[in-house]
Amino acid sequence: MTLIDSHCHLDFPDFADEIEGVVARAEAAGVERMTTISTRVAEAAGLRAIAERFPSVYFTVGTHPHHAAEEPEFDLATARALAAHPKCVGIGEAGLDYHYNYAPPDIAKRVFRAQIALARELRLPLVIHAREADDDIAAILREEMGQGRFAALLHCFTSSRALAEAGLALGLYVSFSGVLTFKNSAELRAVARDIPLDRLLVETDAPYLAPVPHRGRRNEPAFVVETARVLAEVKGIDFTTLAAATLANTLRLFAKMAVADIAA
Repeated sequence: MTLIDSHCHLDFPDFADEIEGVVARAEAAGVERMTTISTRVAEAAGLRAIAERFPSVYFTVGTHPHHAAEEPEFDLATARALAAHPKCVGIGEAGLDYHYNYAPPDIAKRVFRAQIALARELRLPLVIHAREADDDIAAILREEMGQGRFAALLHCFTSSRALAEAGLALGLYVSFSGVLTFKNSAELRAVARDIPLDRLLVETDAPYLAPVPHRGRRNEPAFVVETARVLAEVKGIDFTTLAAATLANTLRLFAKMAVADIAA
């Protein structure tokens, strides 16, 4: 049994004093790869350093919607340079967040579209953050797909069934985090049940959203196993089948991971 934590934040201060232990615990739990996700282009070199330090860690480059006002023009030159690294496997975390609304919507949309364009140009998958912005996310994705296709992932999915269906219709993948295991997430589990097995990924979004039975603690990549167990139950399949499917899906989406394995 092996899994990939498709989305975590190993550069966050929560892990600074014990990152070796965090990575080692993940590997011991059967989590053979982790993708540490960028929230600011200006800080993405730190993610590259982590990925270079640990063979099982990969990274992305991008601007989170929370920080779109800090990077309103999106640094394409720096992002392109970092994306050329063999262990940079995607663009983002990009998207829209109308819950916190830290960036004005016009700026957030512009930065989101800039990252879509880069993902399309470089043929790297886009990692999408969507919170309370389903209609605008779906509209932008449909419009941008009309300008040229690109691969993308709706990460830490907690949105509506309508957004899931819109994403699937556009060829996107959907990733579930520890929120799937929460007692009050019955509606989310119903959505997960209906996502085709070949479009599913799992993640932690660590250090946030630790799954049951770790809820309330700092999350870490090893805990993605608990989310995968619940997702297997929701899908009515055995854990080994679910693990194999999400592993294959992640490697299909983040294709540079498989290339990096061959090069190694």
